[in-house]
Order: sequence, then C-alpha cells, then structure tokens
Amino acid sequence: MQDVPTTHTPIPRHFNLTARLLHWGMAIAIMAMLFIGVTMMTSLSLRPVLIDVHQPLGIAILCLAVVRLCNRLSRPVPALPATLPRGQVAAARLSHGLLYLLMIGLPLVGWAMRSAGNWPVILPGEWSLPALVPENPVFYAWLRLAHGALAWLLFAIILGHLGAALMHAWVLRDGVFSSMAQGNRGTAGKRKPESGSTPKA
Repeated sequence: MQDVPTTHTPIPRHFNLTARLLHWGMAIAIMAMLFIGVTMMTSLSLRPVLIDVHQPLGIAILCLAVVRLCNRLSRPVPALPATLPRGQVAAARLSHGLLYLLMIGLPLVGWAMRSAGNWPVILPGEWSLPALVPENPVFYAWLRLAHGALAWLLFAIILGHLGAALMHAWVLRDGVFSSMAQGNRGTAGKRKPESGSTPKA
C-alpha cells in the first residue's frame, strides 16, 4: 500500500507583525508602569498626577494583553532551537506563562483594589469603570499587598526575560531574539517543532 504523504503547518522563522508590535509596545508600557508605581510610593507631591496616568495605562495593558494572548493562540509561532537544554525550555515555558498571567492579573488586582477601597478607576474623559468587588477595607489591604508583591515579581521576570534575550542575541546567536526583533517574508519550511521545545512569546 502506498504511503499517504502527511502535511504539517508551516513554521515561521519570525513572529507576525501584530505579535511584534504588541511585544515591543507593551514592553515599553509595562516598564513605564513599574517605574510609575515605584515613584508613586516615594513622592507624595507627584502621586496624584501619577495615579491619573497609572490607572488608564494599567487598563490599556490589560486590554492589549488579551489581544496579544488571542493572537498568540491563533497564529503559528517559531519553535525554539533543538539545541536548548530541557531545563531552559522548561524555564522559558514557565516564565512566559507567568508573564501572561501577570500582564492580565496585575491590572485586575489593581482594579479590584481600587474598588475595595471605594475609589473608582478613572479613565480619560472622566469615564469611571464599574467596581469589581464591594467596598471592604480588609480586602483592600490584602489586595494592596498582593498588587505590590506581584509588581515586584513581574519586574524580576522581566529582568530574567531581558537577560535571556541578550544571551540568545549576543552569545548563542540562534535566531530566538531575531524572531521577535524582525519580520519574515517566508517560513522555515513545513516541519514539526523540535521535541520539547516551546516558542518564545
């Protein structure tokens, strides 16, 4: 009996334009948000102005993170090199999963914190978002602690992400960094991802 040829979805060498724009745009927004948050805690004079920036920027990051996740799940992405050790593959999978959770979860925790403290989230145009949770001083205190802790966790993961990106770009030079840094007019061919590999998001 003649074997029936099998086909596989073409694996691109680079992420699509939407993914790249969201990646770099959100990287700038998230770093700005983290530094705004630190400054809010150390400067009482700047706090009112920074809160007015912090709230809409956080909601923008939440919305963009949802769009980015939908794009990530609906489009083919590059596979990691087969030369990467399993430990690094597992670390990449874990860190990217945490990044998505924090990009969505951290703004939601902040929104809930404002609601528990009976402060609406104000967006440009004086439009306020509905409360996520009822007013509760104790719950507000816990959410405030969680918001700060998660922000530091996000900062630590971003530093690790940056270090890994620079290692791939300057040391390994295996195409992982360029997959997000530049476009692609073709694909790497109709091939399966390497066993145990996971894409960089």
